[in-house]
Amino acid sequence: MWIRSTLTYRVSFVMTVVGGLLVTGLDFVSILLMFSRVDVLGGWSLPEIAFLYGLSATSFGLADLAIGSAGRLGSRVRDGTLDTLLVRPAPVLAQVAADRFALRRISRIMQGALVLGYALVASDIGWTPVKVLMVPGMLVCGGVIFSAVLVAGAAFQFVAQDASEVQSAFTYGGQTLLQYPPTVFGKELVRGVTFMLPLAFVNWVPAAYVLGQPYPLDGVPRWAAFAPPLVAAVCCVAAGLAWRVGLRSYRSTGS
Repeated sequence: MWIRSTLTYRVSFVMTVVGGLLVTGLDFVSILLMFSRVDVLGGWSLPEIAFLYGLSATSFGLADLAIGSAGRLGSRVRDGTLDTLLVRPAPVLAQVAADRFALRRISRIMQGALVLGYALVASDIGWTPVKVLMVPGMLVCGGVIFSAVLVAGAAFQFVAQDASEVQSAFTYGGQTLLQYPPTVFGKELVRGVTFMLPLAFVNWVPAAYVLGQPYPLDGVPRWAAFAPPLVAAVCCVAAGLAWRVGLRSYRSTGS
């Protein structure tokens, strides 16, 4: 329904998508401006950082398109309109994801894919069949990991209804963090996004293997580059449990 509504005014939809491309593209423009003054950033070249950027932006774009509407769950909890979803014969999470589905979010996916395409052409990568398969695998697993973070953030809003900005700090903030090499951040932060909130498995760890760069942390085993599917599965289980706990704790508005 929301897709048909969006495509009713096709010129407006195209203009919105183009505008989204330009706005999200400013993130990469800022990286280009930095490289107009330096040749490398934290030991990473421009094509290598473009590889990180393309992976994180595309992965997050996929998650944002699929489940981004969950960020508005807090408002439904506050005004009691979540009750209407509970009485329908469909999973609540699916309804939350479909609520006001914003097809315009494909602009983020398109912009990230364009930068990733440039990176794949410009980077000096010794391609092997394994590395070729890892690229789409990173996109899928990254999208799943970001989706799990979005669902966990939505579950938190059952308790703290005004927590959408807290959720954005881990989703939009995490996506921005992953656009840059781990070498420009403090070790404690890198440990946090590797072992606590494992966003590093969206691109930092597997991308280091593909590009031949050192892993974000010393002592990380070589096989960690192939762990994103496992990490994505664990994140889904954790987010699913958090969602169930949050949904069961919901008691409506009382009015």
